[in-house]
Amino acid sequence: MAIPTPTSTTASPAADGAGSTIPDNAASLQTFVFALFFVFGGITSLNDVIIPKLKDLFTLSYAQAMLVQSAFFAAYFVVSIPAAAIVQRIGYMRTAVTGLVTMAVGCLLFIPASSSGVFATFLLALFVLAAGITIVQVVANPLISMLGKPQTAHSRLTFAQAFNSLGTTVFPYVGAILILGSLATIDPTTLSGAALDAFREEETRVVVHTYIGLAIALVILAGAVWLNRRKLVETPAPSENILGAFDLLRQPRFARGALCIFLYVGAEVAIGSIIVNYLMEADVLGLGAEAAGKHVPLYWGGAMVGRFIGAALLRMFSPGKVLACAAGMTILLLLVSSNTTGALSGWSLLAIGLFNSIMFPTIFSLACEGLGKRAAEGSGVICVAIVGGAVVPLLMGFAADAAGLKLALAVPAVCYAVILYFGLYARKPHGEA
Repeated sequence: MAIPTPTSTTASPAADGAGSTIPDNAASLQTFVFALFFVFGGITSLNDVIIPKLKDLFTLSYAQAMLVQSAFFAAYFVVSIPAAAIVQRIGYMRTAVTGLVTMAVGCLLFIPASSSGVFATFLLALFVLAAGITIVQVVANPLISMLGKPQTAHSRLTFAQAFNSLGTTVFPYVGAILILGSLATIDPTTLSGAALDAFREEETRVVVHTYIGLAIALVILAGAVWLNRRKLVETPAPSENILGAFDLLRQPRFARGALCIFLYVGAEVAIGSIIVNYLMEADVLGLGAEAAGKHVPLYWGGAMVGRFIGAALLRMFSPGKVLACAAGMTILLLLVSSNTTGALSGWSLLAIGLFNSIMFPTIFSLACEGLGKRAAEGSGVICVAIVGGAVVPLLMGFAADAAGLKLALAVPAVCYAVILYFGLYARKPHGEA
């Protein structure tokens, strides 16, 4: 499946090294892409606040609560390759609008979900919302790589991911105030029948109000992208079988990179999903729900700070070596957190965000090295691998139900061990012995 190549009506003669040219208006186009990273990052991180809310309202086990992430990240598995086909047909900017509108629809589905008071309807709304995010992400990752010199693609994508982290820092803090503030008011286990249904409907209204506000913002952003859609002129590519993109998995470097995206997203999401409950544990920090929720931005904020630092480090050191070092530090922090108590246990878990910072963009760019014009196809396949966010948290949920949250940290530790191996494997540029 070939994807349109971004060019410009006044394209610079400077080639990007792969035969295509860099648009003269690349800087203004990057602004739109940064906004997309901010929005889909922030909305994704709200799941970390919704999980303890729904776990409390519907008296769920950890495994059941992790179905929030399973429903959300399953969209990446279902939608990623079709999203790449949409890019092929209508181009990057129009596809971004399609994704933003789909996200708005998903937000609005929280209205009937609240009225029904049924957990499964929230999962449906989250799936539709994630479908829109998937479409936007399939656009954003390759586009930011193309809007500049290929030699600085690692750094540029890491910088863009910093805006993603800015969203993941801001949204959970506001969400904790709006959504988690009333968790301790009434114990839903003391209610039953009509009283329980009424309580759930009333409590989920705060979730609805939050997502209605997001829907309005998404429609405004979609309108802004639509009005500027002609800034990017794209060269159409011939239509091919979209499933043909999976033949990229025959390339060992790309296949291992895709596996690491699966494991990284799964591990990052799994840890973020349990932070609130983990910090509420008596042998950790013993916080209330809202106070614990306000700590979630520190996890994601560490990723934001780390990405700005990482953007500089990746210009000085081999991306593979930086990735291996970061993975090693996350394993160390998980060991510390699981084998200590009190503040050390809590803060070592939150500190993992700092070292998660460079992982997604670095794995992505290392995996896609040498793909050339098939970079967008690679993005589609890698976005399928983000389904790890649906699988690993569920495994961690089962482990937490069986052995407790501390021992369940072994699940993400195994994921990071594989990523450490990939960093060492890919420490040399593609094609270099």
